[in-house]
Order: sequence, then structure tokens, then C-alpha cells
Amino acid sequence: MKKYLLFFLVFPSLISGQINESDSLNIKANLSLTGLWQDGNVETLIFRGRTDFSVKPWKKWVYKNTNSYVYQEFGKEKADSDFLSLNFLYFNPEQRLYPQVLGFVSTNFRREIEFRYLFGAGATYQIIKQKKHWLKASLTFEYEETDFKSSVFNNADFNGSKTINTFRGTLWVSGKYELFKKKVVLKHESYFQPSLSQSDNYRWRADLSAEFPLWKFLSFKINYLQMYESIVIQDQKEEDQFLTFGFTLKSF
Repeated sequence: MKKYLLFFLVFPSLISGQINESDSLNIKANLSLTGLWQDGNVETLIFRGRTDFSVKPWKKWVYKNTNSYVYQEFGKEKADSDFLSLNFLYFNPEQRLYPQVLGFVSTNFRREIEFRYLFGAGATYQIIKQKKHWLKASLTFEYEETDFKSSVFNNADFNGSKTINTFRGTLWVSGKYELFKKKVVLKHESYFQPSLSQSDNYRWRADLSAEFPLWKFLSFKINYLQMYESIVIQDQKEEDQFLTFGFTLKSF
């Protein structure tokens, strides 16, 4: 069942930077590929792919899907293979304040997360609403279940079960800013996600990028990603960071 759910959520990426759901276009899609490769005395491969897709299935509704994949290899040995799919359904997102429902699934090779799913609802407020610059904040509440490969964690209070369930509250902040007559485009997307019942169980994620347009539909991209989880398998580090370089291809 989980495999079929994963395929359903990933499918929009097969037909596709960061998309603003409040835009008036009916369909938008982005594809960005960044990475780092080194050969010789040290063999390193880091790859990151991301797709963003949005569509208006009805007059005042917008469905938005963001998929990201991170792969790392050192000396031809796999170190990371991480997938994340974020899915949102917004109602009337052209307003300053609008509601949403969301669901996401993820896997993580190094953190030994076999499958994680989360679903919930909340609202978004547009702090800055301009054509070239925008800034948004959202507050949502979700139920989450995470299946690990081990039942021994860095916090002994969670030992004994491979599955952790909890309700969370999430603060999301995202924005886009066009500078120097659109010669530089800065984007950020981050969230802080504490458990509502387990004070030691929280995480955050910050995704920052700078794009330099080469053509109307193509940009050079520098991307920095930071992820933190307070509850991890024993002897693992809580924080991961990636700095990658590549390109973004968009449809608008």
C-alpha cells in the first residue's frame, strides 16, 4: 500500500525552483538539478534534483506538488538516498489569508527511515504580495507516523518501537526576491516542526538558493540545504548540510 501511495504522490514530477501558488497561471512547472562530482584520490558524488508543479483543478483551488531527491556517494559507497514529496491543496490562494490541506511522504537511507507520512491542515498569510517579491508564512497542524529500521534511538525515551507517531504543529516561511533587474533571484523555503506532545521530538529544514537567469526558461543555481532532526537512530548525527550547484529549467 505504501508503494502505491508513494507512486501517486510522485507522479506529477514525471510530467514536469519554487512556485508561488498565488500566481494566476493555470499550470506551472520547474525542474532543478544541482550537484558536485570529484574523481581521483577522493571520489565524491552529490546529486540533488527537485521538481515543482502546480495546477488549478477548479476555479478557486490550486494543487501544488514539490518533490526533492538527494543522493551522496563516497568512494563508490552510497551514503544518502533521500526522497521527500510535499503536497498541498489551497483554496482561494489569491487572497491575503487562505486555508490549505497538506500531506507528504519521505524516505531516508542514512537516517534509516523506511517510510514517513504526514497529513494535516492550516492556513497561509501573505506578508509581502508583489509580482517580483513575495513572502509568506503558514501555520499547520498534522498527524505523523515514521517507520525506522531500528528501535534504538539517541533518546532512550523512544526506544523499544520502530514506529513513532505524533501530532505536530508546523511554522512554514517561504519567499522569493528578484534583484538587479532580475539578474539575481533569491529564494528560501523553511519550516520548524515540533511535536505537540513530545517536547524532545522536533525538526527543521531550510532550503536557500540563488538563481542567475541565463535565458527566459533556464537559470544557473546555487543551492544550500540544511536539515535537523532531534530524534535519530543511535550514533547518528542530528544535522545534515548540502551545498550544490546546477541549473533550473522552468515552463513559465
